[in-house]
Amino acid sequence: MTQKQSGRQTTDPADLASLYADIAQKSGQVVTQFLERGQTGGLAGANDELGIAQAFFQAWAQLLSNPFKLAEAQMKLWQDAVSLWQSSMLKLMGQDAKAVAEPQQGDRRFRHEDWQQNFLYDYIKQSYLIAARNLHDTLGHVEGLDPHTAKQVDFYTRQYIDAISPSNFLLTNPEVMRETVASGGQNLLKGLNNLLEDLARGGGSQIRLRMTDEKAFELGVNIATTPGSVVFRNDLIELIQYHPADGPVYRRPLLVIPPWINKFYILDLREKNSFVKWAVGQGHTVFVVSWVNPDAKLAHKRFDDYLSEGVLAALDAIERATGEREANVIGYCLGGTLLACALGYLTGKKDERIASATFFASMIDFSEAGELEVFIDEQQVAALEKRMNERGFLEGSEMATTFNMLRSNDLIWSFVVNNYLLGRDPFPFDLLYWNSDSTRMPAAMHSYYLRNLYIRNLLAKPGGISLGGVPIDLARVKTPLYFASTVEDHIAPWRSTYAGAKLFAGSVRFVLGGSGHIAGIVNAPAANKYSYWTNPKLPAQADAWLEAATQHPGSWWPDWAGWVARHAGDKVPPRRPGSGRLKVLGDAPGGYARMRTDRA
Repeated sequence: MTQKQSGRQTTDPADLASLYADIAQKSGQVVTQFLERGQTGGLAGANDELGIAQAFFQAWAQLLSNPFKLAEAQMKLWQDAVSLWQSSMLKLMGQDAKAVAEPQQGDRRFRHEDWQQNFLYDYIKQSYLIAARNLHDTLGHVEGLDPHTAKQVDFYTRQYIDAISPSNFLLTNPEVMRETVASGGQNLLKGLNNLLEDLARGGGSQIRLRMTDEKAFELGVNIATTPGSVVFRNDLIELIQYHPADGPVYRRPLLVIPPWINKFYILDLREKNSFVKWAVGQGHTVFVVSWVNPDAKLAHKRFDDYLSEGVLAALDAIERATGEREANVIGYCLGGTLLACALGYLTGKKDERIASATFFASMIDFSEAGELEVFIDEQQVAALEKRMNERGFLEGSEMATTFNMLRSNDLIWSFVVNNYLLGRDPFPFDLLYWNSDSTRMPAAMHSYYLRNLYIRNLLAKPGGISLGGVPIDLARVKTPLYFASTVEDHIAPWRSTYAGAKLFAGSVRFVLGGSGHIAGIVNAPAANKYSYWTNPKLPAQADAWLEAATQHPGSWWPDWAGWVARHAGDKVPPRRPGSGRLKVLGDAPGGYARMRTDRA
């Protein structure tokens, strides 16, 4: 137990001895894991499978070919440095001086008061921001590069800039320095212990950074708690039917298809922000697909199987459970991509059982796929396929790292500082618990998706792909559609989702919400957060749509509720799981949702 003496914290020798013993034990475990991986060939040699070195080589070659541009950049950096020195001298002499460089709004790295009030730390902060700005302006806008290489250079330049932030190091982070002095260095020992624990979780060769206290949550207990039952199961999905609210329900059931790269319960985190619970309360008979967490046994599963054993199997099961052939269907993210495929397939089969379709932040046209394009090219996909084919699947942690890099300061470096420098345990946070609960993907399915949808953009082309022997032509789909996208989405950029909405022949309502890919979608009305834009027209260009759109306060959920109600049919007595031709197989959230890759 720590005690305070003369303003300093001292450590109980017994606690310190226990900490040292824990460090020693975990160090031995990590070394053993590392050696075992080396003996089994699990250590990868150095290579450039992402093409990063090649991209920067081309960038530097272009820079050196234009010495005037390079000299101009150096002069700008020198001028900013001189301005900072002059401003700092004025501040040191007690005069008011305007900062030469300020963090962007929302940058939480420099929140501690010493970054503003302490002369040295303020100078370090501004020096870093000036260098970062000039480095990004120089390398992030190199002329003469092809678009993909330019995006790679820009992205990885920002990754480097984020990594070298003074907030990430002991001697240049005032909060860490204060904690180190106050605790007598115990924070660094605790941080080393946390690092060793994360290395052990990564098998001794990689760090599996903890973002939350995972022991604080248990599915079905304090997260994913909306009452429901598993009523159908096959190799790829469990279908959950939720208990109805009091009173009659709409005749047409509501099916939700989440992405297969995450667990479904992002839509059922807590009672106050659960879309599932809210939709039940609106009078819908709600079904949700819970995807399996596949291993090598399911390596043969193809994209076609995710359509037939996923969406189509769920629709068949819903008909047996409720007696209703038609349903309203929601697809979230990649679930929406698969829903678009299902619409094209069913249209080709002259099957109209999807009465309406809703897309939550879903990419269908991949011509401008945002920053994820950095990770998707022929060289990187070939390297990824080689790794996937060796084990039969893509490890969920690899995909999670990719998404975390899109917001590295928030989802990587803030936890490095908290866990390893400050020596603190991660805070219990349900969203980050879900974020760490990653899911594998079968090699054949994921390779098909990357090559045909992402790289070649064939879903946007009539007959570009065929599924189950049926050519997919979205231009023939006349189903009523609702698109909900978000203005700050870095995974499914809203202008790209808008382009996808233009591919269909039927009526389309496009709505743009505030915030990003998760917070903008999981935005319950009771929170009274953000806003959304509507425009009944669908002009050719996304910016023209937004320019003429009307802004509304709060959540877009009620707007969707009014829209989907027009396609939901009349009211019928409530349906409970097991009351139809499907038996209850177990309680929600089911067994597939509990399959974790880090506990296999």
